[in-house]
Amino acid sequence: MGILEKIAEIEKEISRTQKNKATEYHLGLLKAKLAKYRAQLLEPSKSAGAKGEGFDVMKSGDARVALIGFPSVVGSAAMPAGYKGANIQLLDLPGIIEGAAQGKGRGRQVIAVARTADVVIMMLDATKGDVQRALLEKELESVGIRLNRLKPNIYFKPKKCGGLSYNSTVPLTHCSEKLVQLILHEYSILSQEDCTPDEFIDVIVGNRVYMPCLYVYNKVDQISMEEVDRLARKSHSVVISCGMDLNLDYLLEKLWEYLALICIYTKKRGERPDFGDAIIMRRGATVEHVCHRIHRSLASQFKYALVWGTSTKYSPQRVGLTHVMEHEDVIQIVKK
Repeated sequence: MGILEKIAEIEKEISRTQKNKATEYHLGLLKAKLAKYRAQLLEPSKSAGAKGEGFDVMKSGDARVALIGFPSVVGSAAMPAGYKGANIQLLDLPGIIEGAAQGKGRGRQVIAVARTADVVIMMLDATKGDVQRALLEKELESVGIRLNRLKPNIYFKPKKCGGLSYNSTVPLTHCSEKLVQLILHEYSILSQEDCTPDEFIDVIVGNRVYMPCLYVYNKVDQISMEEVDRLARKSHSVVISCGMDLNLDYLLEKLWEYLALICIYTKKRGERPDFGDAIIMRRGATVEHVCHRIHRSLASQFKYALVWGTSTKYSPQRVGLTHVMEHEDVIQIVKK
């Protein structure tokens, strides 16, 4: 029996098993096996015939955005390559079809590239958005992409011997110690949250990608106002119309927010800030990160920095390398 047949058999078994206390351990083992087979399915082929089948794009710019959708949905037409001075690399990936995770329509190669993005934009047809969204989420979920979810706060360490050691710092309601022992017998687990069996399996497999996702519903000019309002109120969702240039500015604002980018301006002593050439950094970047972006040797020559902006108590404030910068801060670096 091939991997695809094994996956289909396990999925069928899960769907027909009623979830209750008596079956939770059986379901947990089935999900662990399913994750194992899906990981094997995504492993690159070692056969000679597989050479040249994949594709990738060299990462460039300040951020990478993957546009994912079905072949009939307009994608890159709504997205410029630059915004607020940031150079955004857009990957307008080939349209995904149902069954992409099993290799249909080069789906596995497409999804593999999507795993390298900073943000996923899921382009949906507003006239059938709920159906498309459910199918695409299922395909991405099956290849280890977790949308708009945080990585479980669980740490595990393999042991050479000694069996299973399990410690928890919170009351567990979803994933008991017995279920953990059934899923895994050769690891030491330190759990800091009440995780579900699916989250626990994600930690063990270790190849999951957690990334933000914007659900963009295009062609809203073809549906009623009530339906537009319903879609717009969904979490992580934006409604647009590429044909009518409707709401595209708001889409860019939301994309900037999800990318977590900030603009930082530099200033030379005795001169005005250079507002025409911003340094694009990730939210949470420190003065040291800014130094490395300007020049790789600048941090070693650093004495102190003067910062103007919302990250300081007063302007200018003298700060060190660990100071966290905010959007539109101005920095003047003084060397030794």
